[in-house]
Amino acid sequence: MQHIPTPDIPGWVPDHIRHYLAHTVGGTSIRALARQCDVHPSTIMRQVRACEMRRDDPLIDAALRALTPVSVSQPSTESRAMSHAAPARHATSGVPVTQGRLDREALHILRRLCEPGAVMAVARDMDSAVIVREDPAGGTLRTAVVEADIAQAMALQNWVSCADPDARIARYHITGQGRTALRQLTAADENRAGGFSDGSGDTTEGSAFGNVLTARFIAAETPLMGLSRRRDRDGKPFLSKDLVKAGERLREDFVLSRPGPDAADDWRDALTRPGAGTSHPGVQAARARVLAALDDLGPGLQDAVLRCCCLLEGLETTEQRMGWSARSGKIVLRISLQRLMRHYEEATGKFGPRIG
Repeated sequence: MQHIPTPDIPGWVPDHIRHYLAHTVGGTSIRALARQCDVHPSTIMRQVRACEMRRDDPLIDAALRALTPVSVSQPSTESRAMSHAAPARHATSGVPVTQGRLDREALHILRRLCEPGAVMAVARDMDSAVIVREDPAGGTLRTAVVEADIAQAMALQNWVSCADPDARIARYHITGQGRTALRQLTAADENRAGGFSDGSGDTTEGSAFGNVLTARFIAAETPLMGLSRRRDRDGKPFLSKDLVKAGERLREDFVLSRPGPDAADDWRDALTRPGAGTSHPGVQAARARVLAALDDLGPGLQDAVLRCCCLLEGLETTEQRMGWSARSGKIVLRISLQRLMRHYEEATGKFGPRIG
């Protein structure tokens, strides 16, 4: 199918969305679009109807309104109706959605959505979405914040879907296409990290460490999640909700910091050495937060949270690597998380910096 050039619409927008906008907003007929794309008119008609059916989804509707040109020479009925609708919300960062930004942020978001029980919650009166999942105590644990425009772009790509779009808080789950996109984005990220790309996108070799590290990042069960379900002698959770949040917060910053391939051997060098994409301000800020947290913990405690929370090593593996006695790792990890939580409270306050 031929791609219709639409200079006002970003290149990452799927073709069927372009066809929908060209017909409903630009006024181009179904037959004209079909001739341009060299397809049967019924194909374009099905695309237009499918897009219209998806407008009940708040992210889809907001994304389409954001993509609608502010002026059209001969506006259709659809464009006039859309001009009276509430304006779509945009990201607070003011950074436009490019293919590179979408791929970079979607990689982290889709990984989070692959965790058990994870959903992306979107409230109609909020400028950003959050990814949450249930903790062992039955509460909710926030694992990531998603800018509104990125959430809308992911919905347009059909990487996330909502079963009840009319709810006050819409809950989105990762789709099959989203999982496929995650595998593709992961492979591309491994090639960049391993330095095996020739710039054309073709690769002949993969990164061994990249495969291991990626598998850890998208593991269905992390050591922290497993340990948080355990109970102490009094029947209380071995790890409190606040301790789990502190560990997840460090892990999120660690993922955003794009560590080098030898993070398990020399984490400081891996977090300070220049590499692909490390000059981005967000990456630099994440690296600074990770370094500050680990330096505050000091030797021993920093190794516990780094290996269990960031590298997702099992407790037994960490005990063997560090030369600790059997079953002592969980005690060291709990002490480390307590110190990490205190660090975050002292650095940014109990509730942390406001995002979104």
